[in-house]
Amino acid sequence: MQIRRTAPELATPRVVARTAGLLTVMAGLAAVALVLGTPGGLDEVPRGIVALGPVSCLLGLVMMRWGHRVRVIFFQALLAIGSSAIGVYALHAPTADGVVALLALMSFVSMAAFLFFPLLWAFGFLTELLVIGAVVVHLRPDVSVGAAVVVAVLVLGAAGAMGVLAQRAATAAEDALTGLANRRGFDEVLDAATHAALRTGEPLSAALFDLDHFKAVNDANGHAAGDEMLREVALSWGPLLPPRALLARHGGDEFSLLLPGHDGGRALAVAESLRAALPHIGTSVGVAQLGLGDSPSDLMRRADAALYRVKSFGRGRSELDAETQCPLARDLAAALAAGRSGGLSVHLQPIVTPADGGIVGVEALVRWTRRERGFVSPADFVPVAEKEGLVGALGAFVWTAACEDARTLAEATGRPLFLSINVSGLELDDPGFCDRVLATLAVTGWPAERTVVEVTESLVEAETARSVHALHVLREHGLRVAIDDFGTGYSALARLDTLPTDFLKLDNSFVAAITTSTRRARLLRSVMALADALELVLIAEGVETPEQAQVLAGLGCPLAQGYLYSRPRPVAELVAELAAVSPAS
Repeated sequence: MQIRRTAPELATPRVVARTAGLLTVMAGLAAVALVLGTPGGLDEVPRGIVALGPVSCLLGLVMMRWGHRVRVIFFQALLAIGSSAIGVYALHAPTADGVVALLALMSFVSMAAFLFFPLLWAFGFLTELLVIGAVVVHLRPDVSVGAAVVVAVLVLGAAGAMGVLAQRAATAAEDALTGLANRRGFDEVLDAATHAALRTGEPLSAALFDLDHFKAVNDANGHAAGDEMLREVALSWGPLLPPRALLARHGGDEFSLLLPGHDGGRALAVAESLRAALPHIGTSVGVAQLGLGDSPSDLMRRADAALYRVKSFGRGRSELDAETQCPLARDLAAALAAGRSGGLSVHLQPIVTPADGGIVGVEALVRWTRRERGFVSPADFVPVAEKEGLVGALGAFVWTAACEDARTLAEATGRPLFLSINVSGLELDDPGFCDRVLATLAVTGWPAERTVVEVTESLVEAETARSVHALHVLREHGLRVAIDDFGTGYSALARLDTLPTDFLKLDNSFVAAITTSTRRARLLRSVMALADALELVLIAEGVETPEQAQVLAGLGCPLAQGYLYSRPRPVAELVAELAAVSPAS
């Protein structure tokens, strides 16, 4: 048996106040009855005992009405003082019957102790009551042993009954497998937290966690393995929770998390930290923040909607509900839901050979025209997508649109072009990313061997194990990898021989100075020699003038792109321009 180290979960402030108040009122009425039933009336009863009844009744009524506003420790202190007071009053009672009657009030105290206190403290209080009773009986020889035993049995029985009821009531809101709160317990706390948040203005967020492919674990290894996974999740996440947070098993393989004092952004960070704590267990998470006028069911509905979107786009990540996002994020989410009709599109920028300007490939660049507000720069909306959990959906749109448009361009021109697509670190870190990319290639009919995945040098410097593994997987399926913005970082050189890399894209800030700096031109020649030694293809970005193109051609740079050759344009415009040109030989 696990010793309970905290007060029962049903010992909420209102329950404690009302129960303690009722027991105090009943004890006061018993004291009044004792005074009225004593032979000789008030003259035979000490004034302290006479005052005990009315004072207790008044105190009990006050506690029932306003006691929920004070901390539970107040009631615990009151219980300790009350126990000692009962012993003192019993010792000075005028008759043996009065002693027994007063000691019997200890049964109320024992009941309250097992309701308000952790189990060890409750047993300590019970011991205190029995010691006080034994001392009083010893000092009052007119009290028979039989009567004392009856009182002791009454106190012990009341304590035992309340302890069992309190434990059963507390575990009714507890999940038997994991020891976490169950859905009933979560809903009770959620209801109270929602009312408190709406009253005080404190932020409140909730998250729903779904264990990815849990059914497959059960089917492959049996339900015992699934149960062990659920227990592992509970044990691993419990110590990582912030103060006041409540983690519950919502049902099946779904967990819920309540985060008082956390806005949506902080809640999303907590969700991500919990996911990262169990990298071998895939987890999808939907997060929502309580909005003005929301009910508890509204909050959980929005968290569930966010979870559904995560699972729809491949699982294995977290997403914040769009209703709590900034206006730009909400509009972006709506545009992603609408697809191409939502203002999102892909523009293609040609990649050419500097010697003759012949097009050999294209880079796909996402564009967005926001309804009623016009063009939005990728520098503005891509970071928002990453921050608000929309990068997976944005990446899925870009891959599909880019493959479709590249196929249209290749078929219209007869050119065996390659397609280059930018990928964020968040996408690469998604366990389902590779499967989605390969599925998109299969659906659109675009060949993997003519597809290049572009990653930034900063991502290469981070070199997370999952990201690098994803690049290896994609290369095994025929895709190639390019390091974008090469030359702006400081640590990628040491990793070029170990990372899965096929192309180096030289940053445009590097190219801009090759016509004005002889040292920069010599450095470019050295970088080209390095790329040749490592069997990598160099692509010079940001070529804007004929002079830059001439220098690149003179140095033998294999590939280039920039506004000199073409701006990023819709596929229809490129088709119209290139359709009349004969295919490259």
